[in-house]
Amino acid sequence: MSGFKAVDFSLTGKVALVTGAGRGIGQGIALSLAQAGADLVLADYDIGIAEEAAANVRALGRRAVALQVDVSKAESVANMIGQVRQAFGRLDVAVNNAGVVSLGRVDELPVSEWDRIMNINARGVFLCCQAELKLMREHNFGRIINLASIAGKVGFPDLSHYSASKFAVIGFTNAFAKEVAREGITVNALCPGVVGTGMWRGDEGLSARWAQPGETEVQSWERHQSSLLPQGEAQTVEDMGQLAVYLACAPHVTGQAIAVDGGFSL
Repeated sequence: MSGFKAVDFSLTGKVALVTGAGRGIGQGIALSLAQAGADLVLADYDIGIAEEAAANVRALGRRAVALQVDVSKAESVANMIGQVRQAFGRLDVAVNNAGVVSLGRVDELPVSEWDRIMNINARGVFLCCQAELKLMREHNFGRIINLASIAGKVGFPDLSHYSASKFAVIGFTNAFAKEVAREGITVNALCPGVVGTGMWRGDEGLSARWAQPGETEVQSWERHQSSLLPQGEAQTVEDMGQLAVYLACAPHVTGQAIAVDGGFSL
């Protein structure tokens, strides 16, 4: 077809920042971006695991810098962006993945825990986007990807505070995308489904909490995959990385909240 442009999913020459990059979904996204050619800044509250993740990126032949950040604090976020500028001079892709989760019913949830979840998951996304925008505007280009959740589309029991924070991320993302839509900057939300990381697995995860009488955590995990997901199997961190690479390359997708959840949500 005359004038048809081939799809290019290369991020060679681009600089990407991932918060919460030390483990789980964040590390999976960072590795996917590196495999697509990006150099990485890997930020995490725990500098030790950020350094380990950076070593994995360097093993792929990409440059990588590890940073410590507390996304709930404006001064820490500003320092992070300052170090991105110092290391690379630009920022092309930002994945605001840092987040926390806990379980608790509304009638037993301390106000302090509500505030903690909202401060990291919602305030943290706002602070990061605000700081990232300043650096992206210098080059009239940017791809911002905010991590939400299927719990930002559908409420779950024991997760009212977490769901509220992720609903907030989706609404903020849509509004922010419209503000910068003509500046060469896109803003989207990635909504993971059922991924076998800390939120779901282990003695304190949802599988254990929602286990039926006499059911082990492993049996509960298998049952939830089968009952919740039309595809019948959990998603992976690599699945999240694939969508992140796409959104990092797509010029005309913005303001969206895209779920990778095996068909669970609308």
